[in-house]
Amino acid sequence: MALRTMDWTFLTEAARDPRTTGAVAPSGKALARALTDPVRTLPPGPLTVLEAGAGTGAVTRALIPQLHPGSRLDVVEANPRFAERLRRLVDTHPHLAGEPERVRVHRSYVEDLPGEQRYDVIVSGLPLTNFTPDGVEAIMARYLELLHPGGTLTYFAYLGTRRARTLLSPRADTRRHRAVEEVMAAYQRRYATGRWSVWANLPPARVWQLRRPEPPDQGPRPRRPECAATGTGR
Repeated sequence: MALRTMDWTFLTEAARDPRTTGAVAPSGKALARALTDPVRTLPPGPLTVLEAGAGTGAVTRALIPQLHPGSRLDVVEANPRFAERLRRLVDTHPHLAGEPERVRVHRSYVEDLPGEQRYDVIVSGLPLTNFTPDGVEAIMARYLELLHPGGTLTYFAYLGTRRARTLLSPRADTRRHRAVEEVMAAYQRRYATGRWSVWANLPPARVWQLRRPEPPDQGPRPRRPECAATGTGR
C-alpha cells in the first residue's frame, strides 16, 4: 500500500533532522487518543489547549473534534514544512468551518512561545529523549510555567529506546539518554498522576500524565475522574 503524502513528508523530515523529528512514523490513533485523554475527561466547557511538536498533525486531528465551544488550541511546530501542513489542516478541517481562529499554528519552539497565555492542557509530541538534559529541563520548566495551576501535561516516550541505544549508539549518546531519563524521572516523581503503555503504536510507547500543583491556599479546580493508568495505547 502506498504511503500517504503526510507519511512521506514525515519520513523525509525524519531523515533530514532525526533529532527534532524523533520518529520514523506519525503517532498512531491509539497514541493520539491516549495523549489527548485530558481534553475528553475534563468537565464540559471552554478549554485552553497547547500542542507542542505537532509534526504532520496526527494528534492535532484527534484534538480538534474534542474542543468544546469557546475552546482555543495553540499548535506549536518549529519545522517550517510541518507548520505549513498544519496551517492547511486548520484551514480545511470541517469542525472549524467558519471559525478557524479557534486553532492557531505557531512556527516556533515552545520555549520561545510569545505572550502570557496559560493552558488547561498541554500535549507534548516532542522527542524529549533526543535532546540534551539541559534542553529537556528547559522544556519541562516552560511547560509547567505555561500551565494553569491544576493544569495537565501529557507526553510520551518510546519503549525500549535505552536498550536500543545501548546496543547501537555511541557511548556518549547512551549516557545522554540516561541523563535525560533521570531528568524526566524527577518530574514524574514530583508531578505524575498517571501513566500507561500504548502497544498499538509503531514503536510502542509509554504515556505520562503530569499535573501542575494548585497553590496551597486554593482548592482544586473541578475535574472529571482521572483516566486509568493501564493498558490503553497511543
